[in-house]
Amino acid sequence: MASSNNDSTALISEFLLICFPNYQSWQHWLSMPLSLLFLLAMGANTTLLIVIWLEASLHEPMYYLLSLLSLLDIVLCLTVIPKVLAIFWFDLRPISFFACFLQMFIMNSFLMMEPCTFMLIAYDRYVAICHPLGYTSIITGQFVVRAAVFVIARNALFSLPVPILSARLRYCAGNIVKYCICTNLSVSKLSCDDIIFNRLYQFVAGWTLLGSDLILIVLSYSFILKVVIRIKGEGAVAKALSTCGSHFILILFFSTVLLVLVITNLARERIPPDVPILLNILHHLIPPELIPIVYGVRTKEIKQGIQKLLRSF
Repeated sequence: MASSNNDSTALISEFLLICFPNYQSWQHWLSMPLSLLFLLAMGANTTLLIVIWLEASLHEPMYYLLSLLSLLDIVLCLTVIPKVLAIFWFDLRPISFFACFLQMFIMNSFLMMEPCTFMLIAYDRYVAICHPLGYTSIITGQFVVRAAVFVIARNALFSLPVPILSARLRYCAGNIVKYCICTNLSVSKLSCDDIIFNRLYQFVAGWTLLGSDLILIVLSYSFILKVVIRIKGEGAVAKALSTCGSHFILILFFSTVLLVLVITNLARERIPPDVPILLNILHHLIPPELIPIVYGVRTKEIKQGIQKLLRSF
């Protein structure tokens, strides 16, 4: 049986996700915009996947990588938001050990897969603009398959120790998690054991993966900008930049949201504790919505594919 008291002699078997401890009465109202955002994210990404699958002109490496990004966002939304809504609507706060650590693994690994996929798309644009003659021989279907395997394997392997290290701890100091989701730090701090290594591993692994991806993205766009500046053809600069515009907007937004989340968590003593909790939820909702919307608005081929799909109904 789970225990929510501080009896250090009783080991617990499940956690209780409290979500917003200071605004319990507001949770039903908050569930409405979150539900709409969730439906929008799922619908937009599903539509994008269907359009890319049905439209033959979109069967190119760039759009396959974009499909991978949408799949990652769908998995992240399904991992986090249904449980949050179940807490808001039905007060289903308990979560088993297995479900908690599985959620922790998926969140850690899939969140890190997104910047890695951004990095691959940046490389695709780099080859297309800086080495256009060799594009078809470098960026092939086989390259996309290998890249997808690399994205999944690298981040899953680096993220796997996070839930394993947390699961090995002795949880005997209470089972109340003041978050809506099972993050490593919010769960492991309930342990009676030393968690310094848990914190250190997540910090080093997370920022090593994210930092290396962001550095490669910056390098790719630096080379692209260098080549674009040299282009003298009329309209060529605008055309070259437009191919990267959607991608750059998403990277900028993803980095901004991540930066706000990090700063908010670092300054948690100066702000209400419910603010980081809300930002953590929105971090799993807002970026997934933007990807299909931004590409749908800025990419003519995707826009035409969506229009064709809507006309077919």
